Amino acid sequence: MTKSIDFYFDFISPYSYLAFKKIKNLNKTNTVNINYIPILLGGLHKLGGITAPAFNERKMKNMKNDCELVALKNNIIFKWNTKFPINTLNLMRGYLAINDQIKKKYFEICFDAYWKDNLDVSNDKEVQKILELCKLNSKKFFENIKDQKIKDKLKNLTDIAFNNDIFGAPTFVVNKKIYWGQDRLDYALEEYYS
Repeated sequence: MTKSIDFYFDFISPYSYLAFKKIKNLNKTNTVNINYIPILLGGLHKLGGITAPAFNERKMKNMKNDCELVALKNNIIFKWNTKFPINTLNLMRGYLAINDQIKKKYFEICFDAYWKDNLDVSNDKEVQKILELCKLNSKKFFENIKDQKIKDKLKNLTDIAFNNDIFGAPTFVVNKKIYWGQDRLDYALEEYYS
């Protein structure tokens, strides 16, 4: 069995974006086997009775500054999305609905659209641009994300995450050990390489 890092994410999470970019930079010299697991962060917070930083003025202010500092330190292009928080439900369902061969490209384009290009990814016209870049059929995509099986799969992944003590994004799980936050990626990598 190949060792991997489970990476629980939601496109709404700026810290998930920053962690992804760190991993991408790392994978230029090393290959880290990442298992990306989509969850609905809002749903996870609701299950855990957590108030997201987006709804706390002081936390929100600090989070913006913190993300900019992390991006600067790690040479990551980052722009705080002026429409944050945006509903990412369609994009998250889309990740589950598309072919496995396109997931990596879709993943990166969605994150860049939100946290680099400052696009309103809750807007179907902007989503269509993402789909064009991924060479995905938009009619089929919008049909598939309404499929009850896809809806249930995202809900179930979120429920499973909650039942496994995951409460935020990004969360990394290696050897059944949980590491929460982009600043814990190094700890997850140490466990991965041990």
